[in-house]
Amino acid sequence: MAWYALGLSGLALAAVWLAVRITPLQPVSAAGQTVRVGAAPLGWSLSGPGQLDLFGQTIPTKPHFDGPIRPRLELTRINEDAEVARLLRSGDHERLTLEVGRKLASGWIRYGAWETAVAAGLVTLPLLAWTGLRRIPPGRTVLVLATGLALVTAVNTVGLHLMASDTPQVLREVRSLRDLVGASPLAPVPRAEGPPLGEVRAVALGDSTAAGTGNRPLPDPSDLDRACQRSADSYPQALARANDWKVLNLACSGATVRDGVLGVQILGERVAPPQFAQAQRATEAFAVMVSVGANDVRWSDLVQLCAISPSCDDRASTAFFQNRLARFALDYRTLLRRLAALPQHPTVLVNEYYDPFGPDVSCLSDEGLTRRKAEVLSSRLAALNSVLRQGAETAGFTTVKPDFEGHRLCSAQPYVQGPADRAPLHPTAAGALAIALSNQQALPADAQLLPTGSAFPR
Repeated sequence: MAWYALGLSGLALAAVWLAVRITPLQPVSAAGQTVRVGAAPLGWSLSGPGQLDLFGQTIPTKPHFDGPIRPRLELTRINEDAEVARLLRSGDHERLTLEVGRKLASGWIRYGAWETAVAAGLVTLPLLAWTGLRRIPPGRTVLVLATGLALVTAVNTVGLHLMASDTPQVLREVRSLRDLVGASPLAPVPRAEGPPLGEVRAVALGDSTAAGTGNRPLPDPSDLDRACQRSADSYPQALARANDWKVLNLACSGATVRDGVLGVQILGERVAPPQFAQAQRATEAFAVMVSVGANDVRWSDLVQLCAISPSCDDRASTAFFQNRLARFALDYRTLLRRLAALPQHPTVLVNEYYDPFGPDVSCLSDEGLTRRKAEVLSSRLAALNSVLRQGAETAGFTTVKPDFEGHRLCSAQPYVQGPADRAPLHPTAAGALAIALSNQQALPADAQLLPTGSAFPR
């Protein structure tokens, strides 16, 4: 009898553990976002943070929850729906923020009901099979099933409904993503002074990749152009020349989402205004091209550290990269929401980063970069690109992946500047042209309105 009770108890615990892993997360929509609510993987601690899945990055929540079963929240869509737009126009922000927590709590309760049902099914099926194989009489079969269901219900009641009884209330107090992860808020982006730039067809935001750093300077640069190291051979300029468009290239070397795109950027004695503020003046632009992320994760520092270290995949540098990537995911989400709210609803192209390292890295040996080190750096670049891609898909935007195959570092005709060039690892003029072509091809046909003499092959 003791072995029988022990076996049923073990089965009930296993059913709850498996149910937490396989029960579908429950979707809820609030404040223009769709979030799936479920449970994080079970741990040994009886309290701790929940889990936020943002563009493939796992971020612990700021609130702590009691019990071994704690919430997992996954952002799946960013879209300002009609209800959110109406509440924003009416100024009813309090109702909007209250709605977020209420719906998250409702999703958690609904998930708990589903998880309980799944756990009950996971207990019932093996017990039915066991009683059938043993040819146990119907009366005793019913008793076995009832005992198993009672045990799994008791385990769920303790783990999900008693020990985690405060979880719905904690979720009801959530008003924004900041409440969940504790990120410091970004100040609202002010409108830039000056008249609308109605002649601008496309806008480029971002870092040195879009600025064209290291290539031919602009013919008549402003002080800010020089400070931002903008080039006549940048991919926005290539698009402008090929299509006879007016392209506003606001990208700046060293820019991050916080310091450059959505906030001011300090450039020595100059201060660059937020790129997004300037972009808002381009009221007729049909496209916004975005190149961000490398400076946010401090890609340049990672490359330099990798070059001087015996290896690049040590725990310290890996933890540093993961932390920076999680922080970037939060700031990137803010940028995506701002882009989605632009009144002209432009086509938004989010550029992934090219991998500069090809199969041959012999030209980098004097820099301390080996084939193995290049593979580690490429894997981290792929992780950054994954965040960029998943975020863009969540917001309904398009990602662009330039093709540098056969033209990477150490090749006969590299699209990437080498160690002796002015801006190592940045695109050459040919590389910028390849990025421009990828962006051109990603634009919808009805948005391009190309002149007959477009220089790009189709």
